[in-house]
Amino acid sequence: MSAPIGDLFGDLPESDPAAAAAPTSAQAADAPLAERLRPRHIDEVIGQRDLLGPGKPVRVAFESGRPHSMILWGPPGVGKTTLARLMADAFDSHFVQISAVLGGVKDIRDAVDQAKLAQSRGRRCIVFVDEVHRFNKAQQDAFLPHVESGLFTFIGATTENPSFEVNSALLSRATVHVLQPLSEDDLGALLATARAELHATEPTPEAAQRLIAYADGDARRLLNTYENVVRMVGLDAVLDEAALERSLGAQLRRYDKGGDQFFDTISALHKSVRGSSPDAALYWFARMVDGGVDPRYIARRLIRMASEDIGLADPRALRLALDASETYERLGSPEGELALAQAVVYLAVAPKSNAVYTAWKAARAFVQQDGSRPVPLHLRNAPTKLMKDLDHGRNYRYAHDEVDGYPSGEQYFPDAHDPAPRFYAPVGRGLEIRIGEKLAQLRQLDEEAKKSR
Repeated sequence: MSAPIGDLFGDLPESDPAAAAAPTSAQAADAPLAERLRPRHIDEVIGQRDLLGPGKPVRVAFESGRPHSMILWGPPGVGKTTLARLMADAFDSHFVQISAVLGGVKDIRDAVDQAKLAQSRGRRCIVFVDEVHRFNKAQQDAFLPHVESGLFTFIGATTENPSFEVNSALLSRATVHVLQPLSEDDLGALLATARAELHATEPTPEAAQRLIAYADGDARRLLNTYENVVRMVGLDAVLDEAALERSLGAQLRRYDKGGDQFFDTISALHKSVRGSSPDAALYWFARMVDGGVDPRYIARRLIRMASEDIGLADPRALRLALDASETYERLGSPEGELALAQAVVYLAVAPKSNAVYTAWKAARAFVQQDGSRPVPLHLRNAPTKLMKDLDHGRNYRYAHDEVDGYPSGEQYFPDAHDPAPRFYAPVGRGLEIRIGEKLAQLRQLDEEAKKSR
């Protein structure tokens, strides 16, 4: 009856993992679906293979019997609280959970007292702080002496980038593990287990896909939503897309992450930026945010646009896109969305060039079909006498010793490449106008050098 899921029981009040792991039959019957399907062993946890697979860091911690202090960073519903509780259970440790949203100094003192009591009884103690980024610097610092003394193992969970939100002193004493959203396959398996647990009619494939898209990698969201929908339509009713829309309303209709509408919308945003239409780009950006798309995904796409469609026509575009992404990480929604909107407008009005994008694809294709040619002797490294005796680096022309810092006529491709291939062709827009002029001048110098030989 148990099935693997992610972070599904963060609100349970028990401090002892044994109490949390062994509910009574009455509790099991009346508990929410997410609680009933909570994993009881590390092998039941879905997803996170990069942490829990054979030889991976968290798996090794479980198998070695040596828990270490850690920060679990990831979106909601991916297993942060679950892993902390399972670790406490595996090591027969006293488990203390603190919510940084609701807790304060008193809760930290109580945790220290419980850890000392557990230590006096020969038991380990794991102190788990949910949403640790909500604690201020002084509150985070309060854990340091006890982590260093080994009084307890500290595990913090956060949905925010710990580089920005967790004190460097605490961060240096804990290993950061990044948890990923659950994949569609993981959520599909979980949905099948949930259906069997409820003895409900199997949803249509289209409805199942909509539920999985709506969950957006969050196991808890999937289970809570599915349980609520089944209660509304009935165990024996057909659960199709129409029933989902009646139950969940406009939000589900608007949200289509992973479907055609999602990809069509991001395509419209990208093409509006490429086509230098800031108003249309803002419109599609707003549509995506309104539809529930994670702004971090949009930020990643903006960074890609800056490289693919603007490139060296305006090198500031990439830096601005990165700054907007970092600003969103610090501020979150809705404040951070303004920085992304600023990047959207800037990219849309910036001069466009795909010259680097085209050159990179051409270079990769050339190398794949050309094979591995030897590095010319004059370009080889020569750190030893033997290499120098073999003529490594001989006749290399140091650019800074040449006129205008340019060794005209020098060959930097393998010897067999004559003439040398050209991949990069600057366009006549933005900074690439100047770059094109510079390259033309250097190539003219190369031609003159070859004629004079």
